[in-house]
Amino acid sequence: MRTKLVLPLLIASVLLASCTQSPTGRRQLMLFDDKKLSAMGIQTFEGMKAETPISKNKKVNQYVQCVANNLLKHTDAKWQQTPWEIVVFEDDQVNAFALPGGKMGVYTGLLLVADNQSQLAAVIGHEIAHVMAGHSNERLSSDQFISTALTVADSALTVAGSPYQEQMKTAFGLGAQVGIALPFSRAHETEADIMGLELMAKSGFVPTESVKLWQNMAAKGSGSTPQLLSSHPVPDNRIKELNKHMAVAQSYYQQRRSQGALPNCNKA
Repeated sequence: MRTKLVLPLLIASVLLASCTQSPTGRRQLMLFDDKKLSAMGIQTFEGMKAETPISKNKKVNQYVQCVANNLLKHTDAKWQQTPWEIVVFEDDQVNAFALPGGKMGVYTGLLLVADNQSQLAAVIGHEIAHVMAGHSNERLSSDQFISTALTVADSALTVAGSPYQEQMKTAFGLGAQVGIALPFSRAHETEADIMGLELMAKSGFVPTESVKLWQNMAAKGSGSTPQLLSSHPVPDNRIKELNKHMAVAQSYYQQRRSQGALPNCNKA
């Protein structure tokens, strides 16, 4: 009986401790210290710089930095004061990433798919949003919670002496992955898309170009993985979500445009 009570009590106690909210108002589970995560992000980034060739093309670096700087100018004071470091990696990956501690990498392959400054701003804004929303902390916390819960469930099955223990362990693990971890990651991506869309619009980048970017991405990729089993929403669904928020983004863009001096980052 005691073992059966452990898992519900564990879930309840962890959820009670989760009192933070994301910038969009979504409830978050945060179990890790942000300073430690920043140190880990910086260490990881230094390792990547040592292992991956860095672009020496001055114009490419200036272009990416220009887009990033224009976006960061329109974040909250906390993030403007963060010592951001943006590095362009010589790699054909159509990708970018951001780590705790204000470290960001952009692969040169992305610049072949992002046709203009606004499309690149959609990606960089998305990555900045991941950091602002604390998604790394939330994902690690989720993984820790799932691992602990599965360990407790395994102990309960052992005590119960179930003849189907291995099969049930596998089912529990798959259920946690498909039912919790993957949708959790998709929630992060959608939130970063929305936050990034608003950030790029407030910064004076054309928000509708975010849709064109994902159309380019869809043409580049196969899109064969079912969304149920994917950690990222499929491009069509991302486009639908972006369009839902486009009217608000357009109002931000028009307000910024009325102030003049829009970004002018020349693609190398």
